[in-house]
Amino acid sequence: MKDHYDFSHAVQGKHTRPVEELKVPIYLDPAVEKGLEELSRASGKEIGVLANALLQKDLELLKSVAPQ
Repeated sequence: MKDHYDFSHAVQGKHTRPVEELKVPIYLDPAVEKGLEELSRASGKEIGVLANALLQKDLELLKSVAPQ
């Protein structure tokens, strides 16, 4: 290891991204994942597309029955 490092040309935050752009990993129950994989193969759509469609419908349903 060197005694001195020159950081005079360094750029702070060069390899970071805003928190708003971070993707949260979602871990599915194995049975749910298996079911989505089967539907994915049958429909030719990606698992993420199917999961998003299902979750969007669930959100709409929950919003419709949620107390105001």
